[in-house]
Amino acid sequence: MDPDFLNIFTQPAALNEFLAENVIAQGERRKLIKPTSSNNAKLEELKLLLIDWINTTLKEEHIVVKSLEEDLYDGLVLHHLLENLGSLKLDVDKLALTEKKQRQKLSVILEAVAKCLQLEESQLKWSVESILTKDLLSTLHLLVAIAKHFQPTLAMPPNVQVETITIENTSRGLKTASAVEYITENKDNLEAQTKNDAFDELFSHAPDKLDAVKKVFLQFVNQHVAKLGLNVKDIESQFADGVILLLLIGQLEGYFLNLRDFFLTPSSTTEMLHNVNLALDLLTDGGLLNFSVNSEDIVNGDMKTIMRILYCLYSKYKTKET
Repeated sequence: MDPDFLNIFTQPAALNEFLAENVIAQGERRKLIKPTSSNNAKLEELKLLLIDWINTTLKEEHIVVKSLEEDLYDGLVLHHLLENLGSLKLDVDKLALTEKKQRQKLSVILEAVAKCLQLEESQLKWSVESILTKDLLSTLHLLVAIAKHFQPTLAMPPNVQVETITIENTSRGLKTASAVEYITENKDNLEAQTKNDAFDELFSHAPDKLDAVKKVFLQFVNQHVAKLGLNVKDIESQFADGVILLLLIGQLEGYFLNLRDFFLTPSSTTEMLHNVNLALDLLTDGGLLNFSVNSEDIVNGDMKTIMRILYCLYSKYKTKET
């Protein structure tokens, strides 16, 4: 078992309690809010606001929600909420008493949400299984997305973030990765990027220059990782597992990266997230990263995020090379 696994709990007994309540099957991967985020004041503010919003919206239907986890998992409240907000007629029964029926109901509801919000499957931060198992993180992401779409004037608290732990049951035991995840918009980061981010302009208004910028970054990266016998040809795919990024940082910053600290050949998303989070920590500690980054964006191959990260290194070290 990963020794860091114990550190996510405030009390030693919490580990046994967690494993007793949450059976993670072989090959299964789950992401949860760390218990250390349970007393997050902004998180509580968001939960109370969403509960009040739902209850106000469904007041005439005499539906009262007291707990987001306990009252939304079976799809009944979501069904009424969507019909009320979007005038959607969902072809499912109002009541679903068995788990099989609840699963079918949620599948129809979440498919309708994705269609309304024009979201692709890769963009979804929830699933039938996560809502059905009363996962708070997924439930919050779902409700925030619905509220932003159907009632954009709802004044949700900005910058609500939680510490998360991703747990994967592999053949070698439980593997974990920690991260910080925003549930509502990081307005400070959005404002900073809006004021001073050439990459938004590049992707939106000058896509013809994108290849030229990629070539500059590739030349810069290969100039340093070639010393390790490596060659990078594709920024989008070769940085996703965090290995090249870690080795590049090590070369530029003079770090000795112990092979026991990261996964040289990651075999799962959890191991990739571990590598990327370590790289982001090194960049932050070195004063090279002054904006928030979602590690999952890098693992998912988000080109704009990866290029922003590379620019942090390029802008510091290009002058030393010339």
